[in-house]
Amino acid sequence: MTATQRSSSPLHAALRRWPTVVGIAFAAFVAWGLTAGAELAPILTASGLVYLGSAALQKRGAAWPVFALTFVVIGAAGFTPYEDAATWVLIGLAVLFAAYGLLRGAARPAEGLPLQATGMAVFGAAAAVTLLVGGDFGAYLVAAGLLGHAAWDVHHHRTERVVVRSMAEFCFVLDTVIAVAMIVVALRS
Repeated sequence: MTATQRSSSPLHAALRRWPTVVGIAFAAFVAWGLTAGAELAPILTASGLVYLGSAALQKRGAAWPVFALTFVVIGAAGFTPYEDAATWVLIGLAVLFAAYGLLRGAARPAEGLPLQATGMAVFGAAAAVTLLVGGDFGAYLVAAGLLGHAAWDVHHHRTERVVVRSMAEFCFVLDTVIAVAMIVVALRS
């Protein structure tokens, strides 16, 4: 097998696009059994927190550990009687990351902590409103928020700022697939 044949194999293509493959798999896991928009409010909050955390720590590579933290928080909240706990804990963590970033002098550049804090405020607010209103409106609000974050991911993937490209690609796929699943669920209800 020549190098050209190896590079064009489906396995090689999948390995090269591993963030896309993992994003699809993770989205399928999240979307399985989905019934309401409020279920995805923590995912929308986490999407903003990953970027804010990386900006506050001033390390693009911090995106994956911050994502792991959000995964643990969302998973652990599932074992509590408080169904909205994950969203509120993630918003609290965002405040802590923002404060830490400010103390570390991460207020510059503008596309770093200031922009990411603004994004977190928008995505976090949309998630909080979803928890309050629920229903179809909440489902469409989460879907719109996730699609908005998917555009955020594309921008950061293209500019190679704030998070590593693998996270931006993974997050774009995850956000898009979950948003479409949420819209389908809302239309069927």
